[in-house]
Amino acid sequence: MGEGARNAVLDADAAAIHAQGLTKYYGKSRGIVDVTLVVRRAETFGFLGPNGAGKTTTIRTLLGMVAPTRGSARILGLDVRRDGVAVRAHTGYVPGECGFWGHLTGEQFLDFISGLRRRRPPTARRAELASRLDAELGRPLRHLSRGNKQKLALIQALEHEPELLILDEPTSSLDPLVQHAVYDILAEERAHGRTVFMSSHNMAEVERTCDRVGIIREGRLVAVEEVAELKRRHVRQMDVTFAVDVPAEALRVEGVRSAQGGGRHYLLTVAGNINRVLNCVAAFPIEAMTFQEASLEDIFLEIYGGGNGGRGQ
Repeated sequence: MGEGARNAVLDADAAAIHAQGLTKYYGKSRGIVDVTLVVRRAETFGFLGPNGAGKTTTIRTLLGMVAPTRGSARILGLDVRRDGVAVRAHTGYVPGECGFWGHLTGEQFLDFISGLRRRRPPTARRAELASRLDAELGRPLRHLSRGNKQKLALIQALEHEPELLILDEPTSSLDPLVQHAVYDILAEERAHGRTVFMSSHNMAEVERTCDRVGIIREGRLVAVEEVAELKRRHVRQMDVTFAVDVPAEALRVEGVRSAQGGGRHYLLTVAGNINRVLNCVAAFPIEAMTFQEASLEDIFLEIYGGGNGGRGQ
């Protein structure tokens, strides 16, 4: 085996998730195409994309629930097709849509899931999670709201303390207080060396919790970036009030995407290296200036609105 191939194997084994050319077609319909991705151990990775982009297909393929048309994937060094049972034993999974048996109580549901794993979770861990998420374990599931069922889905994924969490829209239907409790729990999981892979439509959630993000568009991975770097390289807003009138032409320099307003007040949309923009603005007397960093939602909309698509991994 050559050195490059040997390093590739080591990288795959060292990663929490390693997908290579992962492709899934449903008949003639596109699912995902050539998804190549490495998720490091002990990081929180956000997986973004609109409905139908391929997030759930990717997750189900990674878990061995759907056989790929071509390509391969390894989780915690295990082949997802050959070692599917072992993969799922070391993984906590929250699906985008959870199915429940309405006659069971929350406690009975959790007991049933832990029985399938043949691994009884620590009693104290279940009680702790139920308390932090304000979950009702004694009531029949048919009487619970969607949000309370989501809490049970989170508990069953977390209580056996898996090495990897794969979460599909984990805070959907949860109220803001419980969402923040989930963020705190995920931060603790990462601090304990566990890996979190989560899909989400909530940009503020991803900004708060994730180290890196992957953006999938029409079944293809179009960007994999550090959250901080992705924000730095994309559009931001500069709100400037000058002490004198400034002609719009004077602000048309490299880095300024658009300049709204006129006279003494402008809202500038800037991107890339902003030193030239700052030098331009500083040539005039300034009364006030605020510089708002781009949100992940701004970046997401830019990429899907025909930007450069980001850099691949």
